[in-house]
Amino acid sequence: MEAGEKAPAERFTGDVYLNMIEAPAEPARRAAGLVRFTPGARTNWHSHANGQVLYVTDGVDLVGTRDGSVVRISAGQTLKCPAGEEHWHGATDTNLMAHIALVVGDRAGDGTTWLEPVTDGQYADALSTVSG
Repeated sequence: MEAGEKAPAERFTGDVYLNMIEAPAEPARRAAGLVRFTPGARTNWHSHANGQVLYVTDGVDLVGTRDGSVVRISAGQTLKCPAGEEHWHGATDTNLMAHIALVVGDRAGDGTTWLEPVTDGQYADALSTVSG
């Protein structure tokens, strides 16, 4: 399988690759993509109008929220991000991670609102939360 297209640097820190499985289209507006993260790579803060489902296929996925909570999900596990919740996700600092991301878009596209990057300090705090 190909690595996919390099994800846009304005939405991610580090090297991230995206294989779109399905783009949002009427009437379902469902989007699905296989997203691969190199060690230390992560999304910017973002939210989804209708929520998001993440299914980890390889490695360990860290998912952080604005209240400082961090969830660690491993290959074979699924996590649902509630509608409108600002969060980020990414790989640990030592391992690759891949997940399938599923969203139901809105009339404007995939329903994702992209925000500022996760700082190195926020990422380091997330790593210490899940390793300690």
